[in-house]
Amino acid sequence: MDIDNLPVGTRVAHEKYGEGIISQNNMLTYKIIFVRGGELEFSKEAVALEVVAPNEVEDDAPKLNIREVKQMLKQLLTEYNGIENKVELGKKWQGGTMTLQPANKDLAPKEMPVETFFHKIVMMRDRLRVLEQNINSSASLTDEEKVNLQQYISRIYGSMTSFNVLFENKEDYFVGVKS
Repeated sequence: MDIDNLPVGTRVAHEKYGEGIISQNNMLTYKIIFVRGGELEFSKEAVALEVVAPNEVEDDAPKLNIREVKQMLKQLLTEYNGIENKVELGKKWQGGTMTLQPANKDLAPKEMPVETFFHKIVMMRDRLRVLEQNINSSASLTDEEKVNLQQYISRIYGSMTSFNVLFENKEDYFVGVKS
């Protein structure tokens, strides 16, 4: 029996805690419930276990390897905006150039493709969304602190509504605080 992949329900013996039953088989650890010691978690690499009685019940759960887990995680991050979201530039701006002309005529103007400027705005918005998700899921912030930080983010979105003219689709627009 493969000691690195014992199924849930397998009875094992540990030299310090005695007999126990595997309650969880995670990628890198086992959780084992012992009569003396309760439920403890051990690294699969570091724990010395002896199988007392194998689990006779077939485990029909699919087994995933690390490559499959990485692929699934990348797909989820892409789907739920952990990775950059595809946003379309308005057709009238495609191929255009943005020129910033200084008031001092002795200084040269700065030109940049509209696509480059637009991409930077979209990256900023995506990072604001990730920041928003991190604030909402933070265990160390109080609800009041989360609300206060959310208000700042809403004001930032409101300040960026001037850039909505660049977007092809209205659902991609920046939206600030609504009255």
